Amino acid sequence: FDLAYLSCLPNMVIMCPSDEAELAHMMATAAAYDDGPSAVRYPRGTGTGSGLPDIPEPLQIGKGRVLRQGTDLAILSLGTMAQTCSDVADRLEQDGISVTLADARFAKPFDAELVRDLATTHDAFMIVEESSPGGFSAHLLQFMAAEGLLDKGLKLRVASLPDEYIDHADRG
Repeated sequence: FDLAYLSCLPNMVIMCPSDEAELAHMMATAAAYDDGPSAVRYPRGTGTGSGLPDIPEPLQIGKGRVLRQGTDLAILSLGTMAQTCSDVADRLEQDGISVTLADARFAKPFDAELVRDLATTHDAFMIVEESSPGGFSAHLLQFMAAEGLLDKGLKLRVASLPDEYIDHADRG
């Protein structure tokens, strides 16, 4: 899944569901989208066990969602890393760090309003994705630099997979 290549396609929509329910909604979104190509990035294996919606509803394209509101650290998760990020947020909260957790949902187009809000209302920002360097986080960092969101001392980190071949295996 080459995000850099796919990002260049006009009107391309790239969705990354965090669980099975989001996958169902994103399939409805893809079926309803007629303005260009769309793709859904979902890994093989078992999901989180979330319940499936009776009737999947199309999502607003390019709109992320806040899963938990905090004040100190903003974590923006893409795809199936949301559950891991939620577990990390729970542990950080136990240490007195207030965490906002957001699910980007869309790699393209991404929710620029959400990114601006997270970057301007928190002291630290972390982008977590299940991709190699040069993907979603690089796209966001370029946007954030162009917007001046990195000019006022925001502490920013990226967590992604290493830039190397990784054998397919169980997620557990």
